[in-house]
Amino acid sequence: MFQSFRLSMAWLHTWFGLVLGFVLMVVFFFGALSVFDREIDRWATPQSRFQPQPMPSFDRVLKPAFERMQPDKAAVALLEGRVDGPIPERFDTVRRWGAYTTHRDPVVAVFAGYAVPKAKDPDETVFAIHALDPRDGAVLPDGQLRIGSQFFYPLHYSLNLKWKDLGTWIVGFAALMMLAALVSGVVMHRKIFREFFTFRRDKSTQRSALDLHNLTGVVALPFHFFFAFTGLVIFAGIYFPVAHTQLRDLHELSERIEARETGLPHERAGVGAPMGSVDAMVAEAQRRWAAKGMAGDVGYVGVEHVGDANAFVSVYRAGTDRVALTGEGIHFKASTGELLREDPPRTAVDSVNEFLTGLHLQHFRHWLLRWLYVLGGLLGCVCIATGFIFFVEKRKKQHAKAGSQGSRIVDALAVTTVTGMLIATTAMLLANRLLPDALPDKGDWEKTVFWSAWALALLHAFARNGAVALGRPSPAWREQCLIAAAGAVAAVVANAITTGDHLGRTVSAGYWPVAGVDLSLLALAAVALLAARRLGRLGQQAAPQSTPAAIAGASNG
Repeated sequence: MFQSFRLSMAWLHTWFGLVLGFVLMVVFFFGALSVFDREIDRWATPQSRFQPQPMPSFDRVLKPAFERMQPDKAAVALLEGRVDGPIPERFDTVRRWGAYTTHRDPVVAVFAGYAVPKAKDPDETVFAIHALDPRDGAVLPDGQLRIGSQFFYPLHYSLNLKWKDLGTWIVGFAALMMLAALVSGVVMHRKIFREFFTFRRDKSTQRSALDLHNLTGVVALPFHFFFAFTGLVIFAGIYFPVAHTQLRDLHELSERIEARETGLPHERAGVGAPMGSVDAMVAEAQRRWAAKGMAGDVGYVGVEHVGDANAFVSVYRAGTDRVALTGEGIHFKASTGELLREDPPRTAVDSVNEFLTGLHLQHFRHWLLRWLYVLGGLLGCVCIATGFIFFVEKRKKQHAKAGSQGSRIVDALAVTTVTGMLIATTAMLLANRLLPDALPDKGDWEKTVFWSAWALALLHAFARNGAVALGRPSPAWREQCLIAAAGAVAAVVANAITTGDHLGRTVSAGYWPVAGVDLSLLALAAVALLAARRLGRLGQQAAPQSTPAAIAGASNG
């Protein structure tokens, strides 16, 4: 089919990169934002603008909050068709409680899982999930959306398409093909070391775009390869769900054997029992960690089989001082506080898996590395965006002569993916500050603004890219850069007006989570304005040379 292996790799790199680049652009950009998802949460939820807190008292703060929790309407609505008979208004049998926090979290993420009576699947569980103020146990308003951790972060790995995990499958396939594109890119570019130092910014748009595409691809090649690979490792259980499908019976047997060996009950006993002091159990866990010379920050506290004689409490150490997320779990009998198990050192396979997962998610304390993650993600965005531009620039005049619409379609989709994504993001942040906090389902309104802004960007990109059919640059690029810049500045101004936390206050107080988001928005505005200025000049240079008459003359010649 191809004259050489290198040409086949070029075909693979071009077409897989083009088709899946639209997905990978979203993955890279929102992955970069997700590095600071908790900080974005604080910007978007003014009630959480206080310093990070340690895990609060379970007995005095968490337990009363758990006892008040019930699943929200959206979670209950998902049970339709999965229950024999009517869905109960209240769920009384609690399967588990859990509370999680990190060194970056001012609030505590708490969840409660409830058994569903008469469910077709006996393991069916419905969850209530809240953000809790650790200082007094108050639950943040349900309608508020923690934009960073509840929207941008899942958008990074699932596109927020939850039906049958469709988005996760799409992203997984894109990540797999990205590995192939990285390998094929290395094969294509034999002078890869030279391209590390080559960027001719004053040459043609096609030449500059290709240089920047190669440069960013080479510089961040290890980053791109590692994160594509570890992302696939993290979601291997979804992509290969053999434990819950073909091997379901064997999986259940394995869990029962493990329960016998560890002493942690797999099922409820069916006999009620009161709960002892979890705070005392946490203190004992911290004492045992201290005896081993380990930090005693608590990252996760969970209770399984709540209210049952078989209930047990698990306490895990926070992952601030190591790559793995949480670890050194210690488990106690909930009713008496008796030590049931102290997790042994991980096996080699488990250690590798935890290391790769922890390095991808990066919950440990290392701010320089966190910013390097952001840089790597943005370099991925630049690599993909310049790939789009090169594809269009290389073909648009040829397509214009032939009357083909291929370049026009690709250019419009590229505009939507690159600048349209920025418009949607800034529009969502602006809506977050302008919509009143008391608005019911405020988070749903913010999501509507995001998707609506992106859809309008798509329509604008197609409406304004007629110039591409004439071999000229699309003005949509410049116009959407200006819109994104305006939206970013407006979000910063709206934050200052609605909360009083302007940059003068947040910078002087050293409250960098909010100041950092504002400064990042202003940086985005500056880059977008510079890009718009550059695009304006390119448009003026191309206009005299690519009139319809010139195109017609070129076609006749």
